[in-house]
Amino acid sequence: MKRMHAFFLLCLLTFGVHAQVSFEAKVSKKQLGINERLRIDFEMNQDGDNFTPPDFDGFRVVGGPNQAISNSYINGKRTYSKTYSYFLSPLSKGTVTIKQATIDINGELYKTTPVTVTITEAVERPKDGNDAEYVASENVHLVAEVSKTNPYLNESLTVVYKLYVSDEVSITSNWREIDTPKYADFWSQNIDTQGNFKIYEGTYQGRPYRYVILRTTVLYPQKTGELEIEPLVLDVPIDVQSNRRDLFGRRLMTRVNKTISAGKRTINVKPLPEEGKPVTFSGAVGDFDFKVSSDKTTLDANESLELKIEVGGKGNLKLFNLPSAKTPSSLEVYDPERSENVQTTASGMSGTVSETYVVVPQSKGEYPIRPITFSFFNPKTETYETKTSEEIVISVENGPVPVTNNDNTTASSKQNVVQSGNSFKYVKLDSNLQPIATTPFFTSRTFWILLGVPFLLIPLLILAGKKRKERQADVAGNRLRKANRLAKKYLSEAKKNVNNKAVFYEALERALHNYLRAKLSIETSEFSKERIKGLLLERGVEPPTVDSFLALLKSCEFARYTPASNVAIQQDYEKAVSVISEIDKQLK
Repeated sequence: MKRMHAFFLLCLLTFGVHAQVSFEAKVSKKQLGINERLRIDFEMNQDGDNFTPPDFDGFRVVGGPNQAISNSYINGKRTYSKTYSYFLSPLSKGTVTIKQATIDINGELYKTTPVTVTITEAVERPKDGNDAEYVASENVHLVAEVSKTNPYLNESLTVVYKLYVSDEVSITSNWREIDTPKYADFWSQNIDTQGNFKIYEGTYQGRPYRYVILRTTVLYPQKTGELEIEPLVLDVPIDVQSNRRDLFGRRLMTRVNKTISAGKRTINVKPLPEEGKPVTFSGAVGDFDFKVSSDKTTLDANESLELKIEVGGKGNLKLFNLPSAKTPSSLEVYDPERSENVQTTASGMSGTVSETYVVVPQSKGEYPIRPITFSFFNPKTETYETKTSEEIVISVENGPVPVTNNDNTTASSKQNVVQSGNSFKYVKLDSNLQPIATTPFFTSRTFWILLGVPFLLIPLLILAGKKRKERQADVAGNRLRKANRLAKKYLSEAKKNVNNKAVFYEALERALHNYLRAKLSIETSEFSKERIKGLLLERGVEPPTVDSFLALLKSCEFARYTPASNVAIQQDYEKAVSVISEIDKQLK
């Protein structure tokens, strides 16, 4: 009897060891609309390691992986199940195949069977109050509130992103951004919330809601016309009450992952009026104060003073150039040092910007610094305003006296010219010419030199011809030399136009592109920053040098829409020369 029990137990153990392993991919539906979600479960009946999901081509993963394990004993029989779940959102219509997933079970590699899913047109969701997807979509909304939809060029506007949630559902802070706005045609700055989301009470479409402010962004449009603000898209886990109840009668919650978007917003940017625009206007838009001050007005020669030009108020303080100081030529003036004390809040930029000049007088005397004017456009009054500083007189008490010319007799009178007999005495009338000695040309040294030089030049011409043919046959080399000549040409053109921002950055960008064409053998259509970065790294260029080159390209792109000082333009030119030199040294 004991032998029978032992044999029966051995059979059970053998059956458990050799039980068939199951590893399957199961989808919630084989056909769905492009606006629906797909759930896929990778289920196995034995525990495994190193689970590798497929790449989910054609879908965006909006949830998962969620792991669930079931281990139960019924009538002494063990049932085990382990599942990895993903929630997918289709990207386009058509037939999509979800490839194989793999897992290691007891040292053997198992794969699922590929699953084919059909994506159709968007389907109309049933307005069923018991459907968790419908309830979630009706009770959670992402809204982008824009303070101005018709601003002037360089006038501030604010975009506030609010997430509205009704009392019928609840969410956690575990949402994630899928698409983030880039604000290509705006100067932008986000107002940092430091991760602290305060809950407010409000209404949306006439219903009471709770809401949080996810982000506040300040924008200054850099182009006129219709500009689009890209949408913010979030993946939000939403808990919805289900019809099921727990042991205590409380309703259980069902979690639904929803992709919600704030939608695109269109801003119609008005150009600044041409009527009444002052000559001194440099792009300042807002409400500003202006003053010019000197730290001293009485000093000695070769001492220094600081002349400060300051603009304060509210507006696009970082996006325009300050007027320059107008000083007498006898005062030595150094390049200004710019200082910014600007805060960006939800209402825009405010604070002060200033430029400080160091002035050194060379001689004794009184030197007036003429009044300086500053013009700006006030969007509140829709008019241009001009403010003028007071005249500042610099008194230099001790020092060398400047040299002045007091000779006022040069043009005081005119005298008659009296001719005399010796008026042309300096002209020599008697010549003393000597005949040139004549020698036969055909026997002269010059004749033999001219005769022998062509024979000496023949080998040189033959050698030069061979070199020329080799050069013409070198297609790649000719292309390289041509691109190098173009790059040098455009760099020289950029250097000549350092005082003309638009022409400078256009020429600089062309020079950089032609340099890339020469060194990397790529066409203009392939000028994406990712491809440029990859090619330069492959050719042995160090990452900091690559980053400097890409930053320079980006500076050229944005400089067309933002003001730039002469100092910044000169720095960009020097940076271009330095970066090209570094790449030449590092390229393999």
